[in-house]
Amino acid sequence: MDPGTKAVQELAKIEEQITRLQAREGQDSETLRQVQQLHDRVDSLRREISSHLNAWERTELARHPQRPYTLDYVERLFTDWSEIHGDRGFRDDPAIVCGMARFHGDEVVIVGQQKARDAKQRVYRNFGMPHPEGYRKALRVMKIAEKFKRPILTFVDTDGAYPGLHAEERGQGEAIARNLLEMARLEVPIIATVIGVGGSGGALAIAVADRVLMMENAVYSVISPEGCASIMWRDASKKGLAAEAMKITAKDLNQLGCIDGIIPEPAGGAHTDHAQAAELLDAALQQHLAAIRKMPVNDLLESRYQKFRNMAQFFQVEA
Repeated sequence: MDPGTKAVQELAKIEEQITRLQAREGQDSETLRQVQQLHDRVDSLRREISSHLNAWERTELARHPQRPYTLDYVERLFTDWSEIHGDRGFRDDPAIVCGMARFHGDEVVIVGQQKARDAKQRVYRNFGMPHPEGYRKALRVMKIAEKFKRPILTFVDTDGAYPGLHAEERGQGEAIARNLLEMARLEVPIIATVIGVGGSGGALAIAVADRVLMMENAVYSVISPEGCASIMWRDASKKGLAAEAMKITAKDLNQLGCIDGIIPEPAGGAHTDHAQAAELLDAALQQHLAAIRKMPVNDLLESRYQKFRNMAQFFQVEA
């Protein structure tokens, strides 16, 4: 039995023990002390489990329904939040939220993909899959940020852009391509953070940035593991094998040079403690924003251009 499996089994037993102790009436100081010790052991086991997670297990954590979404972070990290609606062409798309806020007293602009937890909200947010008007709204707001010289912070969390007929009729591909083009030359600092699932061009459309960060258990890929397995082996059940081969985890992408940093998560994943996850994200955003704000505009644009040009470089090795 591998260490990760042992830790999971021990964790389940301890959580049951905690439940029994907390159910007792008239808890004395000794019982409270035991409960605290067990909670400390739970945190230790969660960290141990996290260190043994494979790519598919991290994908499941990235999709966890209790994982914090964009508005959960907005609530905890920013003040004076003022949402901006509509693309001024067709309609508002609730799958992408945009607005102005203050980050530690500094004015910033926020763009993020928003999922939901209950059935009604999931339908309203279209399961976090934006339509073309969502990307056009995002670009409109980013242009406002450029006009008023405000840094842009984007939060990526989508399985992909919505592939429906009406979305394609309204120019889904063109909307994404336009965002890639325009974000590459926006004259303000941009930080993109993959907070959950970064899927395909729908994620990249708000992730052309000076710094691309990933939460520890987030994933970022051109296709889902199930989709890849269905194409490569005609068998979606080989999703675990596909996830490993695709190199979709934060650790893999950091080694490949596709991202600029990994943000640690609370023991067990961001869903276990939203407040602590926000604190860890807060520290990373402050650090990277302070660094890129010092760069002259021309240097910022050149660095951003070279960053993406240098990805996926292959060199022929002579025998």
